[in-house]
Amino acid sequence: MTLTVGKGLTERAERVSAVAAAHADDVDVKGRFPREAVDAMIAERLLSIQIPAALGGEDASVSEIAEICSVLGQTCSAAAMVFAMHHIKLSSLVSHGAGDAWHSGFMRRVSDEQLLLASATTEGGIGGNLRNSICAIEITDDTCRLTKDATVISYGAHADAILITSRAHADAASTDQVMTVFTRDQYTLEQTHVWDTLGMRGTCSDGWLFKGEAPKAQILPKPFAEIAAQSMLATSHLLWSAVWYGIAVNAVARAQAFVRAAARKSPGVTPPGALRLAEASNLLQLVKSNTIAGLKEYEAAKADPDRLSSMGFAVAMNNVKIASSETILTIINQAMLICGIMGYKNGTPFSLGRHLRDAHSAQLMISNDRILGNTSNLLLVHKQDTSLIG
Repeated sequence: MTLTVGKGLTERAERVSAVAAAHADDVDVKGRFPREAVDAMIAERLLSIQIPAALGGEDASVSEIAEICSVLGQTCSAAAMVFAMHHIKLSSLVSHGAGDAWHSGFMRRVSDEQLLLASATTEGGIGGNLRNSICAIEITDDTCRLTKDATVISYGAHADAILITSRAHADAASTDQVMTVFTRDQYTLEQTHVWDTLGMRGTCSDGWLFKGEAPKAQILPKPFAEIAAQSMLATSHLLWSAVWYGIAVNAVARAQAFVRAAARKSPGVTPPGALRLAEASNLLQLVKSNTIAGLKEYEAAKADPDRLSSMGFAVAMNNVKIASSETILTIINQAMLICGIMGYKNGTPFSLGRHLRDAHSAQLMISNDRILGNTSNLLLVHKQDTSLIG
């Protein structure tokens, strides 16, 4: 399987990527939202490509979306991550809301208006465990209300709607959760934390006290446990991996340009960084193969809810995330060693500081230690799939 993108998506993504590239350093330095890149996504109608054609979208596959994440990641990882996280949330609507009148209508609105979707799954008091909630949604007649101390809502101040998790009711267990769509006119945000970070600064993932009120029809009909297992976690690991791959691709491209420039200066002499470049290329191919294998597994499993919820599928998706997030740091560090001081300095054609800082977020989204702990528990009862056929 290769990542092929049709329907003009490649050209549209490349136009957005060019806009993102022009502003990437400014976005990083100022820690500001990549407004220009997102406006370009809207102009190219990329925010709705995953939605079924019957609802105004383009039926884009997760592999096509991953390829766009990679293209954007090669120029501005913050813009690429905004695009990825939007489509992660949209995958929950497409997978679990298509048969519901309100959510089908909302998807049509997303397509018509190119609405940007954000996520609020983390909460003060639970750490990064999105499968637990303290807050509970309150339902009175046909109205639902929710107050949540959301420690992180990526680009929350810039979103047109937020998909937010909570306990299903006041007496529900912390793991008995639902996800609800609130549109911008249905909630208020009071800032509680400022996103001043090492990397991924343009995602503007501030903390907010969320207060919302909406018709109860906006609660997704499936329990969040199903949504997480069958769409959200898989698409998160796959689309994030595609973004990280894009960052690493650009780092290797800069290192390759550096080695080629050195070779031109000394014809017939192998540049010192040539062997490291070969090593980085090898690791880059491993990340590509790992991501493609994960996408192939997800595409094959999409039609089978039992397979999507299986331990084997969870292990496979967890492994994709762990391998991608750890390997890209090695790749970018190799590129830094190749480029030397020119890679270490800002403002050169070979600068890699932003790449390295952004890539360090990979092991923290969701924490690799948490994922490894989950996988270790699964492997106590699940036999590892070792087949090369699948």
